[in-house]
Amino acid sequence: MLYDAECSLCSYVRKWLGGRPQLVPLAFVPVGSAEAAARFPGLDQAATLAEITVVGDGGQVYRGPAAWIVCLWALAEYRSLALRLSTPAGARLARTAVLRAARWREARRQPEGCGAGGCRRVDGWEYLPERGWVYRRPGPDRWGGGEVA
Repeated sequence: MLYDAECSLCSYVRKWLGGRPQLVPLAFVPVGSAEAAARFPGLDQAATLAEITVVGDGGQVYRGPAAWIVCLWALAEYRSLALRLSTPAGARLARTAVLRAARWREARRQPEGCGAGGCRRVDGWEYLPERGWVYRRPGPDRWGGGEVA
């Protein structure tokens, strides 16, 4: 599971998931980290900042509500809930929950370096209001590197 280590909600959910008995082992990788880039080179790293993303051991990519359902499915105590959420009616409920969590996260998210013109993170990711998240390879002055995405 890729998670935003700078987001208090994401970190809480990561800790909560990690503390539950797992039928399928979950590994947690910070979004935008060197580990994420090395483990998932073909994955759109900017998209993982926008919504929860889970990569299965076979390379399957789950985003949004499907990713959350997959995480619940991996937990011993929540597999039956995951199966109910995978129905059409349950999927609507899961989607609503994920959208509310995303809204809460964005309302509270103020990374260092944010202002009216966007945000810059120390890991090289930058948010530009007109383009979204882009990765800039760190250069000598930390922000002087070339744009990658």
